[in-house]
Amino acid sequence: MAIVKNDSVIEQEWVTVGAEGDLPSSDENLIVPLARFMEERDHLLGRNGGLGVQLNPGDVPEDLADDLDRLSIITVNFPAYTDGRGYSYGRVLRERMGFTGELRAIGDVLRDQILYMHRCGFDSYDLKVDGETALTKVRAALKEMSVYYQPTGDGRVTAQSLRERRRVALDQKAS
Repeated sequence: MAIVKNDSVIEQEWVTVGAEGDLPSSDENLIVPLARFMEERDHLLGRNGGLGVQLNPGDVPEDLADDLDRLSIITVNFPAYTDGRGYSYGRVLRERMGFTGELRAIGDVLRDQILYMHRCGFDSYDLKVDGETALTKVRAALKEMSVYYQPTGDGRVTAQSLRERRRVALDQKAS
């Protein structure tokens, strides 16, 4: 498995724990499920290491609204390629809630989904292939399209805005 972020393969610096059981030392960077975060919020926020939350299908991203500035990473689980709720979670976190930390797609992350995940605000991807293969897949996926019809929070120009710019330029030239 490889994690791709910022056009590089990065090392896993986070320990993901389940809903129950002991937590690792307070200096470890830790990712916990949303339910556990809600139950143990004060204790988890008091730890020394970095803190992240994992969102699973059925979770409510808005539950993190008061703590987004304290989270370094949010992982969103895509348990199957047919489950698209994670895309909505990404857009809600980035566009509505203003989350600026790392937003990582985990689970059944396929090459064909990476561009759409990126358009929804994801900036890292945990793929079930080796490092070079993962990097090649992400690079290829992100170059697949250059013009989009629908606006999203990734800042890319839409076809409509390109047409409008061209019309304005032609009008100015004609004047």
